Amino acid sequence: MADTIFGKIIRREIPADIVYEDDDVLAFKDLNPQAPVHVLFVPKRALATLNDATPADAELIGKLILAAAAYAKREGLDKDGYRAVINCNEHGGQTVFHLHVHLLAGRRMHWPPG
Repeated sequence: MADTIFGKIIRREIPADIVYEDDDVLAFKDLNPQAPVHVLFVPKRALATLNDATPADAELIGKLILAAAAYAKREGLDKDGYRAVINCNEHGGQTVFHLHVHLLAGRRMHWPPG
């Protein structure tokens, strides 16, 4: 897998507004937010897309989702609600090929997102 901007953020080679970190997951504010709250949760171990996940990655993917939920609860976003999204490949909207979860909140979400 090629190195990505997320790998550089994880290694602290480029700055980011980090809002959550544990042993397996790092989260930071998106530079191009699509909602008042837009945080990206990335596994510290690179995995290009959701398609690349195997059963051996189940624990890591679970930790990624649970980290997003823990952050939402800590910030009080769970009361009104939030959206957690994983994009996969070009047509799915993925632009950085390092698996990540978008946590969007702070406004009413619509479906389809448009």
